[in-house]
Amino acid sequence: MTKQSLKRIKAVAWKEFIQIKRDPRSLTLALGIPVFLLFLFGYALSLDIDHVRTVVWNQDASSELTRNFLLNFKNSRYFKIIKYTDNYRDIERMINSGEVIMALVIPKDFSHYIESGQKAPLQLLMDGSDANTATIARGYVQAVVSRYNTELLSTTLSARGMKPTKSLDARTRIWFNMGLTSTWFIVPGVIAMIIMIIAALLTSICIAREWERGTMEQLISTPVKGPELIAGKFIPYFIIGLFDLIVGVLMARFLFAVPFRGSYLLLMGLSFLFLAGALSQGILISIVAKTQLMASQMATLTTMIPTIILSGFIYPIFNMPQALQVVTYFIPARYYIVVLRELFLKGNGLNSMWDEALFLFLFAAIMVFFAVTKFKKKVAV
Repeated sequence: MTKQSLKRIKAVAWKEFIQIKRDPRSLTLALGIPVFLLFLFGYALSLDIDHVRTVVWNQDASSELTRNFLLNFKNSRYFKIIKYTDNYRDIERMINSGEVIMALVIPKDFSHYIESGQKAPLQLLMDGSDANTATIARGYVQAVVSRYNTELLSTTLSARGMKPTKSLDARTRIWFNMGLTSTWFIVPGVIAMIIMIIAALLTSICIAREWERGTMEQLISTPVKGPELIAGKFIPYFIIGLFDLIVGVLMARFLFAVPFRGSYLLLMGLSFLFLAGALSQGILISIVAKTQLMASQMATLTTMIPTIILSGFIYPIFNMPQALQVVTYFIPARYYIVVLRELFLKGNGLNSMWDEALFLFLFAAIMVFFAVTKFKKKVAV
């Protein structure tokens, strides 16, 4: 690359910086949206199911045994008993209105069944319109009932002077996210989503804008070559993308307390690849679309929607239909999200992320190649 070529790239890059500075919408999109999205997803999007709103109809309320049983629910952070009732009409109304998610109905002979050594029925009514929440809440209830049964059996045997029966003692040790905090899982994915969407959306209009305003003809008449124009357009948005990445990592570490156990150097290296690919994809869209409206729509369709739905950001890929799992291999954010989670939570090095690094490199190389070769310095007739 000659000295003159570097000068021309610098001139195009400086022109693009001035253009971004003069366009408050682009500047807001570049600097404000990442912070907004991190706040929104970091605080609003939680996969934890706590404080399941519950109504109780205790038909055996005079028994101390049933009150002790309900203490297991009252003392659990997973349940929130918001009301006691004495009829099914209230239960039906509260579940229909969404006031509660589940209802516990304790029959009037509950304590009698237990004291006589029989199985005691317990009715659990759940709002199945939210299948995910209902499934998790049912698991919570089963865990509480199972623990109560174990304690009940142990107490009964001890009262009769017998030794407790042998049973399994599963001792769980959770690695990397001991508190099972969903924010630790979500925030690295949000950073990947922001980089992908912002980078592609910003650059998707940079070439199309020149065509719409008629300034592309002026650029074509200058000695600036095609690759130099692409490089000049690329540099300002690459710097903005790095700024967004640094803001995202700082917010993850100090606002959401997500631990970072990997190498910052590796993070920057792999982020460069992902960012280069995303920016080049945006430029390629801009070259093809020719209008800003069409470019932004194409960028949204090819980056935002696949990144949110098919990258494993929220929905596990292994739960998707086989055909969609194949499609996810073509979503670059899939690999970058794995990289971020490996670096943030597991502290793994490059030796465990070779596949992801290779795909990110291929993504960047292919997008840069097509962006440079697709742009032609000639006026359409």
